Amino acid sequence: MSDSVPATNPDAPVAGPSVDGSSVAGPPVAGPPIAGPPDEQSGSSQRLPPWLLRAILVGAAALAGLYVLGWLVQQLRMLLVIVLVSFFLSFALEPAVNRMERMGVRRGAGTGLMFLMLFVALGLFLWAIGTVLADQIVEFADNGPGYINDIERWLEDTFEIEVDAEGLIGEFQEGGAVADLATRLADNLVNLGATVLQALFQALTILLFTFYLVAEGPKLRRNICSLLKPQHQRQVLKIWDLAIDKTGGYIYSRLILAVISTLVHWLVFWLLGVPFPLPLALWVGLVSQFVPVIGTYIAGALPVLIGLLDQPSTGLGVLIAIAAYQQVENYLLQPKVTSHTMEIHVTVAFGSVIAGSLLLGPIGAVLALPAAATMQAFLSSYLERGEVVEELEEAEVANKRPPRSHTHNSKQQSRLRKLFAKALKPPTP
Repeated sequence: MSDSVPATNPDAPVAGPSVDGSSVAGPPVAGPPIAGPPDEQSGSSQRLPPWLLRAILVGAAALAGLYVLGWLVQQLRMLLVIVLVSFFLSFALEPAVNRMERMGVRRGAGTGLMFLMLFVALGLFLWAIGTVLADQIVEFADNGPGYINDIERWLEDTFEIEVDAEGLIGEFQEGGAVADLATRLADNLVNLGATVLQALFQALTILLFTFYLVAEGPKLRRNICSLLKPQHQRQVLKIWDLAIDKTGGYIYSRLILAVISTLVHWLVFWLLGVPFPLPLALWVGLVSQFVPVIGTYIAGALPVLIGLLDQPSTGLGVLIAIAAYQQVENYLLQPKVTSHTMEIHVTVAFGSVIAGSLLLGPIGAVLALPAAATMQAFLSSYLERGEVVEELEEAEVANKRPPRSHTHNSKQQSRLRKLFAKALKPPTP
């Protein structure tokens, strides 16, 4: 018998060494993955993801940057206000300087000439108003005892009230407190123009900023736009031109309304016999136009008070004239003038003035209108307007349609009665 070798099966189990060194035959058993120590498992599940740590660091850095930015804005608030006022003045003066440059005047010389004209006009205005106030205070102090005696007699004759006004009259006489106060105020008001001019010279920073912004305006725009991409350059130039256009339009419209108001009030004050009609008319015209919201009341208070001190009937006439002219200006003059210079809705204008006054005080109230007009014009150039839906058009047509007359309704009713009568009439044989 020959030796035979057993056939090997490839699927048969292969003997392998055991744990103790002996070979154990059997199929390989797939068991669960070998787990690490318990401490390593808990550490890997509690470890923060890397993006969360990065987000925390970025948020902390952003909060710190906002805090530093707020602190810088608070510390540089006055400088920011100066820059805003300078930009506003430069936008208002640049159209006139550009026109003089086209006429052949150098840009720096044209800017200096505009500043000189503004200083002269403002100095004359303040000198005129200061003279009026000084004279009226002195006159009130001199005629104060007469006013008190008239009031005392009127109270006794009308209400039978006895008033001892000797002590009050003594305050108005020489050596009294009111007389001394009136003299000091009159001396101060006479020098009001010089004081304001000194304050203007102290605001040298605003003047320098404004002068260089106007004189070097084209070069400044070129330097700023050179740092931007071409499409961004066009946007910056568009906003800049809109700001100049709207601010210049605002100043131009206010000046037109101020001139009309001054001429009308000068004529009215002269007819009513109000003292100093021209300075008071200038006061009403300028203050009512360039002081937002409350400018009309401030402008009207001074001439009404001076008219009352002159004669009560004169003060009442001044009050009626100012109120009547204000209605004519609001509903007739102002819409026609501002429609060609600065189109802005009344609600937007009022809200912008309130927002500007809350942010920057009186300066913000003055700067709010041209800023709102610029933003409105810039946004309207990018926003698309859609067609009005049919329901809205039908509602507008229905609101504008005049109601049918009673005669038309009666004709329809008579026609219906005839039709019913003809239908109910029996046929003839």
